[in-house]
Amino acid sequence: MLVYLDGQFMQKEEAKVSVDDRGFLFGDGVYEVTRAIGGRLFEEEGHWNRLRNGLRELEIRAEQIDRGRVREIYEHLLRGNGLAETDSDATVYLQITRGCAPRSHAFPGPDCVPTLYAFAAPFQIPVDLRRAGVDAVSLPDIRWARCDIKTINLLPNVVAKQRAVAAGVWESVMFRDGAMTEGSATNVFGVIDGELRTYPLSNYILPGITRSVIVTLARDLGIPFRERPIFSHEIGRLEELFLTGTTTDVQPIVRLDGRAIGDGVVGSAASALQEALMERMGIALAPVA
Repeated sequence: MLVYLDGQFMQKEEAKVSVDDRGFLFGDGVYEVTRAIGGRLFEEEGHWNRLRNGLRELEIRAEQIDRGRVREIYEHLLRGNGLAETDSDATVYLQITRGCAPRSHAFPGPDCVPTLYAFAAPFQIPVDLRRAGVDAVSLPDIRWARCDIKTINLLPNVVAKQRAVAAGVWESVMFRDGAMTEGSATNVFGVIDGELRTYPLSNYILPGITRSVIVTLARDLGIPFRERPIFSHEIGRLEELFLTGTTTDVQPIVRLDGRAIGDGVVGSAASALQEALMERMGIALAPVA
């Protein structure tokens, strides 16, 4: 696999990062995952803006990281790994840490150069899961209060995902102060009384790029929508529940904590939004065998 590290393209086996890198020592950095369909970057601007915001919030000096150069890196990785063909579906991962310095909690001086690592990988949509829906489990959201930053320090999300795996389900859905916030690696939408709802943008959730697209598509389709939390006491009223994300697209949840959502099947809003998203991405979902 061809990867990129600090100005050079190389085979993955050749890539080495210093043990003094603050990403390794502190999880001090940000990342982005961008979808690429047929070599075309999907919602590139949204991912770039979120990346820049994360760098700014963490005060990582990355003035030399130019959007045009990042796009060139992405495109080179896609081509170099055979992922730019017309029918290809892939993801590109970009990680930027504060760089290398002797271990100290305080930020190092201005001479500390950020570490930039990127790779591309093939992606295959799990069509059967998208069509049939999945199970999820609920958990308390005890993460830090800056979930709007896409930091590489993902230990709470890792633990939440492992709770789902241990429970034999696909995802964990988290609640903070009685309100459904998001999944371990996803945003969450639900339908109550015909109205589509999701947790409002704040420091408590990631401003998902796919989330933003789904909000636009819902309005285009005339689906009633409001940014309002779904509360734990309303779970029994849910008609639909689904997840969104760069590699999640629109993923319906048909059971939460073993309890059926609505009729226990994929709902009309999720189906319509799933179809609209695939059309916008230029993807035709294969029928389930």
